[in-house]
Amino acid sequence: MKKEEKTNVMRVLEGKKIPYESHSYEPDPTMTGEEIAGILGEEPSNVFKTLVTQGKSNAYYVFVVPVKEELDLKKAAKASGEKAISMIKQKELLPLTGYVHGGCSPIGMKKQFPTFLHETAKDLDKIFVSAGKVGFQIELDPKDLIEVTRCKLADIISE
Repeated sequence: MKKEEKTNVMRVLEGKKIPYESHSYEPDPTMTGEEIAGILGEEPSNVFKTLVTQGKSNAYYVFVVPVKEELDLKKAAKASGEKAISMIKQKELLPLTGYVHGGCSPIGMKKQFPTFLHETAKDLDKIFVSAGKVGFQIELDPKDLIEVTRCKLADIISE
């Protein structure tokens, strides 16, 4: 029997005694978040992606939104108290967070950045986010995600 691979995210959750379920799938670099939701047998509204941004002040922020939605940069700036926000360049992601594109999780980054979760998460029983490695997702209670990342709920997606 193959031992399940543990990611840093799983170790963080276990260390904090937070229950989660892990899911893995065969990743494909062209895969969309909606396709991943389909593989998991979940509604895309329950599967969230993690986006890392930089404010005009040069501070970094993390936004967690449903995979089929787009981050609204104006709403993100408002939520974070910045004049403007922009996505970081893909090559900056790994040195900054410890995660690669497609495997970025709001849990267990090298440094804890202010994190915002789209407000629809509060109405869900469970939420899926990356487990910190391409091809791995974790399922947990949104309240536990809020607790472990100290994130704030906000309206941060485009209409």
